[in-house]
Amino acid sequence: MQNNRKIRYLIISLVLVLIFSLIVSCRTSKKVNEITAHSETVSMERIKLPEPGHDSLTSIEQALLKRRSVRDYKDEPLALTEVSQLLWAAQGITDPRDFRTSPSAGALYPLEVYVVAGNVDNLSDGIYKYKPHEHELERIKEGDKRTELCIAALGQSSIKDGAIAMVFSAVYERTTQKYGERGIRYVHIEVGHAAQNVYLQAVSLNLGTVVVGAFQDDAVKMIINMPDEEHPLYIMPVGRK
Repeated sequence: MQNNRKIRYLIISLVLVLIFSLIVSCRTSKKVNEITAHSETVSMERIKLPEPGHDSLTSIEQALLKRRSVRDYKDEPLALTEVSQLLWAAQGITDPRDFRTSPSAGALYPLEVYVVAGNVDNLSDGIYKYKPHEHELERIKEGDKRTELCIAALGQSSIKDGAIAMVFSAVYERTTQKYGERGIRYVHIEVGHAAQNVYLQAVSLNLGTVVVGAFQDDAVKMIINMPDEEHPLYIMPVGRK
């Protein structure tokens, strides 16, 4: 009887030790992850973008005629003025009432745009979030993450070869809170509008781009450091043809 009690106490003690060890291990792992995340995340530095142009030598008809998906790029940098123009085409503010370059159901604007920069004059390599109202970039991470993004996109080489990769995400709730489940459809329509704007602007700038929709969502979110409520929809590498 006494031996059974001792065995019971021993088993309970071992279980408690195991539980304690797991707790310590989890906390240590969490701390390491927090340190790693902190080391990659930088202070939210803001970069003011050059003002976008509103005229060009390319007519809308010529841009439509020449629009093609381009996957091969020269190893040459983009100018910051070109990045500014592409971002403005995607989601730039065009009206005092905050209307943008692409239409949005209910003017709710669920899209967010990131730039994964690796070869841009006068812009450090890193990940940036576009701020349409200020026409600024907010730096999220330092360093060239194009190869990581390429791997997350099933090895599509255009992503690492482009001077930049634009990443479109959406906060569905901005639209579904008004339109319910159908709002999801509206968001997907909207990202198509924005992507076509980028295509046409790229033609005007004599640049190449392509829409990439095949990627691992969770991996892209982790690389970009997206908030939980955002969901990646498109990747668009851009480079010189």
